[in-house]
Amino acid sequence: MFLAFAPKVKAQQSSTVPTTPTLLWKYTFSSGGVSSPAVSNGIVYVVGNRVVNALNAANGAKIWNYKTGGQVFSSPAVIDGVVYVGSGIDVYAINASNGNELWYDETFADVLVPPTVVNDVVYVGSSDYKVYALFANNGSELWGFTTGGYVDSSPAVVNGVVYVGSFDDNVYALKASSGAKLWNYTTGWAVWSSPAVVDGVVYFSSYDGNVYALNATNGDKLWNYTTGGNVIPSPNIVGGVILSPDVVGGVVYVGSFNDNVYALNATNGNKLWNYTTGGNVLPPAVAGGVVYACSNDGSLYALNATNGNKLWNYFIGSNVGSPAVVNGVIYADGGNNVYALGSPTSSSSQPTSSPSPTSSNALVIVIEVVFVVIIVAAAIFLMFKKRLKTEPPLLWVSL
Repeated sequence: MFLAFAPKVKAQQSSTVPTTPTLLWKYTFSSGGVSSPAVSNGIVYVVGNRVVNALNAANGAKIWNYKTGGQVFSSPAVIDGVVYVGSGIDVYAINASNGNELWYDETFADVLVPPTVVNDVVYVGSSDYKVYALFANNGSELWGFTTGGYVDSSPAVVNGVVYVGSFDDNVYALKASSGAKLWNYTTGWAVWSSPAVVDGVVYFSSYDGNVYALNATNGDKLWNYTTGGNVIPSPNIVGGVILSPDVVGGVVYVGSFNDNVYALNATNGNKLWNYTTGGNVLPPAVAGGVVYACSNDGSLYALNATNGNKLWNYFIGSNVGSPAVVNGVIYADGGNNVYALGSPTSSSSQPTSSPSPTSSNALVIVIEVVFVVIIVAAAIFLMFKKRLKTEPPLLWVSL
């Protein structure tokens, strides 16, 4: 798990989810932390030990990897066949199918968050206190806006407006075309959360322990809910255009560093339910009436989205991230591993396997299997040949 969290994307959600967790595959990295996975077009993109990896979503086999020039703190973002990721002071654009570098652009400090790409423009925050807009085709700078602190929040871009948080305790609304400030709202502490914008409302959380809802047009506060603990993770909205527009009556799902998952009424901020885990809770994913949340107690939890009752939990190890749910399969990271969990009927279901980071072990296994097959075939052939010398085949006798 890295401290920067992957933004919630509708494409990573699915209405078909497993009722019980079954390990489909696990991929283990040799060292270093593992980012939260991003899933697109049957490929799982994940970063481990300064390397961007592309894994087959069905079986976990490695397709390609790309080594960056610095430490990678953020999860990748995948848009229109391109993987965007921050590494050290650089932002990279990588071909999603083959791992070839398309371009990289240098900022002036570490990029700790996943970029956001809208209308061929890459929006990304940096530790040099700035929000950048880069042209997606070559990485050249369109504009930069300076805040008063680190920008470790992934921007949300809706209707020509960029919404982003800063360690200067503010959320900003910027004009997407020029970076001009439209408004800002000041909280009680750093805003690490990536905002979610639904039906004209900006939802985000602050390190002051509150979840906020603001008018997207002018920044006026509609409500706030105090969790009682630091809230870094990004809120996840159900009931609006981000996740599930078919749901009537919006619900905000958010994890908190007081070990809880919260469900809040999106209209007034009233708490609907909360569920207590044994550790800090990362941003949840919501699919098929189930909330999936990873906790730093080492478990992935599946909760009933209506009442918060636990359906099951699955131990994935320490240093967890935020899960993604695609085609009935849950992809999550824990320790140095990436897990794919599902049910036997999941579209990506394959026999449980643990692919190696290299192909050498797999080659050894194939050679061993081929050798055994040859030995067995040779033994059968010799036995059959000996029988032909001692007695006529039964078929000839019957004739």
